Amino acid sequence: MDTKIKRILIVDDEEDLCEILQYNLGNEGYITEVAHSAEEALRKPLHNFDLLLLDVMMGSISGFKMADTIRKEKNINVPIIFLTAKDTENDILTGFSLGADDYIPKPFNLKVLQLKIVNLIESRRKLKRMFSNPGQLSPSEVTSNAVDEEFLARAYEVLEKNYSESEFSASQFASEMFVSQSLLYKKIKAITDLNISDFINSYKLKKAIDLIKMNDRPISDIAFSVGFNDPKYFSRKFKKFYGMTPSEFSLKS
Repeated sequence: MDTKIKRILIVDDEEDLCEILQYNLGNEGYITEVAHSAEEALRKPLHNFDLLLLDVMMGSISGFKMADTIRKEKNINVPIIFLTAKDTENDILTGFSLGADDYIPKPFNLKVLQLKIVNLIESRRKLKRMFSNPGQLSPSEVTSNAVDEEFLARAYEVLEKNYSESEFSASQFASEMFVSQSLLYKKIKAITDLNISDFINSYKLKKAIDLIKMNDRPISDIAFSVGFNDPKYFSRKFKKFYGMTPSEFSLKS
């Protein structure tokens, strides 16, 4: 299987179910680990996993509480799928409000779970293609849950204030987001599949596109307006993202 998701952590106190999931997901090419409680799972380096499968009803720390801890206290942005017998509308809404990417009631069909995992993978792949599209992106278009949407909206606010500054750096970005640079990198990479530098440049380039469409200013002036000191470097980045130079884009728009 050609997939970007390689490592899955299964967190469930039903040993038989864990064995079934490990066997089936292993046959699909995934590397899986198991934790039989939220306490055990929280001791693991969760940022090393590409997906969490969480049961809701577990011991003293529920799957909901674990998800809340991951998102708010540990600031880890790993995709989450809840597997649970709690399938009331209120339970489902709670799961999604805590940053779940999907919610599957028990008992479930293994093929359904596998397809949902594949769809989650494909949605992550689409992100990079979206950022390579000249159109503007809202946080809701990019993210799959409210937690990520709030984070990305804040990131856009910071970039809107600073995109014209040529010296705006990853460290300054992290400082204005009130997180460490390493955490900022992990969050942006997880949400958008871009590193910090490319994420900043993608925002600058979309601002440049607006200016190219609006008037006939020289490309070099537009480059300076969106925080690039070197118009040639600006053109190289533009072509990297959009497959054409700014001048070629200007002729098409």
